[in-house]
Amino acid sequence: MSIEASTDAIGIAGASSETIELINGANAHYMVAGPVDGKPVVLVHGGLPGSSGAAGWRFMMPALAEAGFRVYAPDRPGFGESDTREQYRPVRGHMSWVEFVRDFVDALGLDTFQIAGNSQGAQCAAYFTVTYPERVERLAMIATSGFNSALDIDPALVQPGIGFPKWEGTAESMREIMTTIIHRPEAVTDAVIALRTASATTQKDSFMAAAKWNRNAATDPNTGQLMRLKGRLDQLTIPMIYLYGRQDVMGPVENAYLQEDVLPNVQVFYPDDCGHQGQTDQPEMFNAVFTEFFTNGQVSRKTAEWAGVSGRRPVLASIIAD
Repeated sequence: MSIEASTDAIGIAGASSETIELINGANAHYMVAGPVDGKPVVLVHGGLPGSSGAAGWRFMMPALAEAGFRVYAPDRPGFGESDTREQYRPVRGHMSWVEFVRDFVDALGLDTFQIAGNSQGAQCAAYFTVTYPERVERLAMIATSGFNSALDIDPALVQPGIGFPKWEGTAESMREIMTTIIHRPEAVTDAVIALRTASATTQKDSFMAAAKWNRNAATDPNTGQLMRLKGRLDQLTIPMIYLYGRQDVMGPVENAYLQEDVLPNVQVFYPDDCGHQGQTDQPEMFNAVFTEFFTNGQVSRKTAEWAGVSGRRPVLASIIAD
């Protein structure tokens, strides 16, 4: 089954599959939903093999669109239906993805917008925000272990996650990956497995190009400084929220406490009955939080308590509305 056919099969209500040419000549694929004149929101998917805008945000796009937002969920290079030609591979890992987001929103003509990301996509969204803060109105993030090193958290304090299944190039191994990170088993459908398997197979070389750079960057002082968020993300005054599931197996929730401690300007939530991909495990809850936050930069007290607003420190009065 082709990636395009698989994308159609998962059926995101009201969303369409589009491509746009970027300034560097690459063809960028993205899902889009919502009124053309709606306030723009860009959703950045995670980084496991087979990830894509469609697979990652299939439950949130319709909700934000119904609330009146114009929602874009692009496929980063190395994922989904992104351009597989060699010259467009993400050979600078995270930095290539930051450049991609910039070129993507430029091609759409978006001067300012709101941005969200989950897992590796949250890290990408954070890198974009600290690089182009004048373009980001609000930032929402979901569960990323990448913040541990990017925020200079002492590795001795970080608790390891479970051993993670390896992508073996088969639908069976993809299903094992998904059932490991997704806390809600009914969300792991045959259509999603087919979509992710086709994508991971097609994007293998591009995916590996990014993974190689990211591995080496952290140990090279010349590139490691590009990966740092300490002294950058924690200095922003842009409204920011961060949701981290209590049942996350990729990184125990205790690691999120360490991250929270060095992000005093980010309102953190710890939703229950929720694993690594929270927008899939608790779609109604996450849709409510994101819709409220993107509407006026605040989350109502009722929704915040439902989503497990952190009690480890006083809430940010600018974010939590009584």
